[in-house]
Amino acid sequence: MNKVTAYFKDSYKELLEKVTWPTWAQLQQSTMIVLVATLIITAVIWVMDLGIAKVLQFFYSFFKS
Repeated sequence: MNKVTAYFKDSYKELLEKVTWPTWAQLQQSTMIVLVATLIITAVIWVMDLGIAKVLQFFYSFFKS
């Protein structure tokens, strides 16, 4: 049980003293970068999906009776 207690104490101490937490401004900047990247990737996938749907629709039109 002493090892478990020591582990949690060491983990808590490391979080307080050794970890460098981002500032509020850095956190906002990182959030905006992730948001913009997500929107760009979503748009690219949407365009690819539309393109593939059109290609498949064209391809399937050859097999309609």
